[in-house]
Amino acid sequence: MSNTITPPPLLTTVQEALDELKAVDITVIDVSSITSAMDYMVIASGSSGRHAKSIAENVIEQAKKAGTCPIGVEGMVQPEWVLVDLGDIVVHVMQAETRRFYDLESLWQTGPDQNKDEDEEDQN
Repeated sequence: MSNTITPPPLLTTVQEALDELKAVDITVIDVSSITSAMDYMVIASGSSGRHAKSIAENVIEQAKKAGTCPIGVEGMVQPEWVLVDLGDIVVHVMQAETRRFYDLESLWQTGPDQNKDEDEEDQN
């Protein structure tokens, strides 16, 4: 018996859509234990605003083909950061500079144990 977890089909679809249009630094974060708003956050970078917008459009198109319509899409007009809300999966496609500035990976990967260590250091 294997301990590998099979990703949901929609997550696979999202990853393939990102790969298809050459998104870079694709990160998938399982946030199901942190929030009830979503199960997965997917973060990827595009090389320009036009690239980020094209990547997001491809995610939307492929999700629709797989039977999931986005709940919401934000940022297509000035695509430094495009958010595609697919319900259980939220996709962020960002330009590199915007991604470094907001650093969503650090925000969402911080667990209670890491905060505990920081709290103990603050008390000393």
